[in-house]
Amino acid sequence: MKWIWAYCSFGIVFGALDALWLRWAGPNLYRPALGDLLAPAFRAGPAIAFYLLYVAAAVWFAVRPGIAGGAYMGVLNGALLGGIAYATYDLTNQATMRHWSCAVSLIDIAWGTAATALATGIAIKVVERLA
Repeated sequence: MKWIWAYCSFGIVFGALDALWLRWAGPNLYRPALGDLLAPAFRAGPAIAFYLLYVAAAVWFAVRPGIAGGAYMGVLNGALLGGIAYATYDLTNQATMRHWSCAVSLIDIAWGTAATALATGIAIKVVERLA
């Protein structure tokens, strides 16, 4: 049962944080910097697949060690996972696309690091209290 709590709590927190971020960053950061590289409309399928997989990875690599070894370790692992995952996306785009903003990469990597760390910490606390 605790893994269901971990998955759901991380997913809800990370999803809410990312929704707030994307609502701001879409028109203020991504659209001005990336322009026609962006799809004209949101594609739900790939987004849902990402969130389902990313939440599972975060629970396995960050929340689980945080429950076993302390919240500090979990939050650190969450920050590392977020930074590496977002860096993989952004730096690959920067390496392979004709126009990709370095500023977008840096901001996006920082966002992934912070959001994953925060969601991990909250998920650990939820599991500790409820499971």
